[in-house]
Amino acid sequence: MHIDDNVKEAVEALFNGAVPNISDVLGIEFARLTKDEVVARMPVDSRTHQPFGILHGGASVVLAETVCSVAGYLNVDYHTQMAVGLEINANHVRPVRSGYVIGTATPIHRGATTQLWDIRITTETNKLVCVSRCTLAVVKKK
Repeated sequence: MHIDDNVKEAVEALFNGAVPNISDVLGIEFARLTKDEVVARMPVDSRTHQPFGILHGGASVVLAETVCSVAGYLNVDYHTQMAVGLEINANHVRPVRSGYVIGTATPIHRGATTQLWDIRITTETNKLVCVSRCTLAVVKKK
């Protein structure tokens, strides 16, 4: 896993404080963690299939919001703020039956109160599977 030096402390705090969550259930694994790009992969198997044996659109949205939320976290003062999902949309481009899909979040806007992220989900051979956009609200921790 590649982690930029300027986010190592935040990444350690995030993963050391994380409780078991949907990422664990779906087998999401992070590959790259920077302020400008977060990349993770997710298996396409019985955990992420819909009844017809292809990747469930909801699983794609989980991957999209996961990479986006982590990216947002890396772009706030994690001691005092959180970045939480406000809105997400997804366009599903092609079906996938097996292997892995890779989600990549890149910033469109990083403001004081909102962030907007572009998420591309591709196959291992870089074929586009899903395009998503997610808006995060930056809020104070309670």
